[in-house]
Amino acid sequence: MSISRQNSHQSSRATVAFVPREVFSTTKRSLETLLERTHEPIDLVCIDGASPPPVAAYLKQTAAERGFTLLRSDRYLTPNQARNLAAEWALAKLPSPNLVFVDNDVLVTPGWIDGLVDCAEETGAGVVGPAYFEHLPERQRLHMFGGTCRIDVDDQGRRIYHERHDLAHTPINQVGQPLTRHETELIEFHTVLVRREVFEQVGLFDEGFFCTSEHGDLCLSARKAGFSIWVDPDAQITYAPPRRLDPADREFFFLRWSDAWTTATHKRMVEKWGLDVVPNTHGRGLDWVRGHRRLGLQSPRMLRKIVGPRLGRSLEKRVIAPLDNIANRHRYPLDVYGELQEPKMSVVYSPTSQRQAA
Repeated sequence: MSISRQNSHQSSRATVAFVPREVFSTTKRSLETLLERTHEPIDLVCIDGASPPPVAAYLKQTAAERGFTLLRSDRYLTPNQARNLAAEWALAKLPSPNLVFVDNDVLVTPGWIDGLVDCAEETGAGVVGPAYFEHLPERQRLHMFGGTCRIDVDDQGRRIYHERHDLAHTPINQVGQPLTRHETELIEFHTVLVRREVFEQVGLFDEGFFCTSEHGDLCLSARKAGFSIWVDPDAQITYAPPRRLDPADREFFFLRWSDAWTTATHKRMVEKWGLDVVPNTHGRGLDWVRGHRRLGLQSPRMLRKIVGPRLGRSLEKRVIAPLDNIANRHRYPLDVYGELQEPKMSVVYSPTSQRQAA
């Protein structure tokens, strides 16, 4: 990777913000891939959201060796908190007109920066997403490629949030025609370019969105402010979460997908976008969050091995899921975790600070 130096002959096409998503164990793999496959000059700002000591040590050493900015928080961060720490630093200290946010479980593909920046410059887009793939091997199955994101009125006259992902979970060899650059309503935060002008007009990311819907809020806000959103297949990334939850990731993972954070997010979504509360839905995304959270448990996998997949899934739904919901609400009560505390951020390494000190 070519790390741009401020005021040098190399001009950075983008500032890349590398941020934690749901675990820390994927950090080294994703960051090493980004460093190896990014050939364009960039500025890199990495956020360490209270990672375990081995990950923190790796990030500190790599930042000093490769010359990028590393900021560390004293507590776990929501995704939007992490993005905002990077955005505030970049907007204040770095000249690039493009901020690109990359989660720490993403594998980028060579040419990805040029694909995003070229699209933004040639279309005037405020927000650009890549072709999102999922799981290993890389670039074999699409995660999504644009979609629908809007406030609708249902058949009972209620204002609801509507989101649909195009080509979700589709093997690439089953896509009927080549992927093409096009305007859309929806991207996801696995990787996304946001122009500086969006922040200047809309503001930083809304930290009332703790764990879900933050991509939808960005898309709604950007389009409301008059910015277009595009996806471009010349930029390709693979979202590659771990197959098993590392013990060191458990505390962050279960907080990240807690009922408390999800409930607080739903409340913010309803208030901000004037939605009607639909009875018996448990808030948008809560059922999905609970299902995703159980991927971090060992008991469902063990149960399916013992009694078979069909009975195992039934017992998971009837026994494990209710117990997990109770345990999660007890561990992370809404009255404690439903409001965020301001993190204390420290600068672990900054090329700018090192030059000033010299």
